[in-house]
Amino acid sequence: MHESLMTHGARWWRHRWMHERAAERAVPPAMAEQLQARVRASEARHSGEIVVCVEAALPNSELWRAGREAPLPAVIRERALFWFGKLRVWDTEHNNGVLIYLMLAERRIEIVSDRGISRHVHDAHWQAVVQGLGQHLQTGDFDTGLTQALQEVSALLVQHFPLQEGDANPNELSNRVVWA
Repeated sequence: MHESLMTHGARWWRHRWMHERAAERAVPPAMAEQLQARVRASEARHSGEIVVCVEAALPNSELWRAGREAPLPAVIRERALFWFGKLRVWDTEHNNGVLIYLMLAERRIEIVSDRGISRHVHDAHWQAVVQGLGQHLQTGDFDTGLTQALQEVSALLVQHFPLQEGDANPNELSNRVVWA
């Protein structure tokens, strides 16, 4: 089903109007540092890796596809998968990396998990985490939403990939928030 031209036009302007610095405004440096510390504390308890990526708007090529060639949720999911690959979240020793992706212009969230953790956690559980974060995102409360999502992802990684006493997580990926 194709979107109406009016809907597509409104979306186009929303994405073009959204400045690339909007990701940094939504998650300012002080909040990003707190999130980085939360990721570091989380990864001290399990062998997984968590990456948070906040993107302001879709690039023109993806925006063009949204609603014309593919439904918007599918395009955003593909964009999250793009960042999952580009940031090498898939490239961890235990295949247990998790990407928390926010698309600001659409106020949409995606969680992409690698095959190691996906064997243990069903899509329905990830969708519950997405819905919780989505409620906070809709009201602009990024800090609470991201903190809650990090806690839930961390609990799943601790449950399925706990560090044994004396072990350490080698921190295979950066803990910094990625502004895209």
